[in-house]
Amino acid sequence: MKKLSVMCPAFLFVFASVYAQSDSANMQSIQRDTIPLQQPETKVKAEPVYKLKPAVDVPITATGTIWSLYAFTKIYNKDPSSDEAVLALNRNNVPGFDRWGIRKYSKTIDNISYIPFYASMPLPVLFLFDNKMRKDIGKLSFMYLEAMSITGILYTGSTYFVDRYRPYVYSDETPLDYRTRGGGRNSFYAGHVALVATSTFFMASVYADYHPDSKIKWVFYSLAGALTGGTAVLRQAGGLHFPSDILLGVVQGTATGLLVPRLHKNKLFNEHLTILPFAGKSNGLAAVYKF
Repeated sequence: MKKLSVMCPAFLFVFASVYAQSDSANMQSIQRDTIPLQQPETKVKAEPVYKLKPAVDVPITATGTIWSLYAFTKIYNKDPSSDEAVLALNRNNVPGFDRWGIRKYSKTIDNISYIPFYASMPLPVLFLFDNKMRKDIGKLSFMYLEAMSITGILYTGSTYFVDRYRPYVYSDETPLDYRTRGGGRNSFYAGHVALVATSTFFMASVYADYHPDSKIKWVFYSLAGALTGGTAVLRQAGGLHFPSDILLGVVQGTATGLLVPRLHKNKLFNEHLTILPFAGKSNGLAAVYKF
């Protein structure tokens, strides 16, 4: 209706001019030359990068978080092993691909391994320093919690139901009172490595999704690999996990950190695609793709 009210006066003005000149040929020319009213081009509201599905995401996150909190209190309070059971262990019963990982416990290396662990946990706070990601900080925080809860339930579930002696338990160089600790049966699998991988690769994946054209996005992936790899090396060097435990932790943590953002990716979001409305002789939408 608004468009009609604007166009009617313009049409009457043209008609009056033509009628005064009494020239039908000129009228056809005027009609051909009349420029249709243009509407200003405006971008359609940008699609969000990620979309949550509360019916799926909330139960997964709640279950993973609750179970992890419960299981952590159990796996670090297992009953000690008897001296006889530990002294009867034979390193030849360890698979060959893991046997080379047997070594004495190193408290120094164990403590150092917590540095990348603690450093990686709050890394997604960096999202607050980015204008695009800061607007979605609530959504990103929930997704991060979901990713960590998935790793938590997988890791604690494995350690809860599987008792595997750590490499240092097989080493005669480790004091017997330490070899018999309940925590000495928490080798399967490398939870520290899995959690570091989940946190860092989640951060790298999210940054890349918000800045697909960024030249520094590979810095975040490199940082993720370095922190995960560093944690893996330290946990193995300290006699805390066998190589197979560490490999599983790296694979599971990395997969979770990458897949959670990917599974929430909005299929309609594409920074290369711009949709513009237009009006003139016809109305509609124009799609512009930037290569």
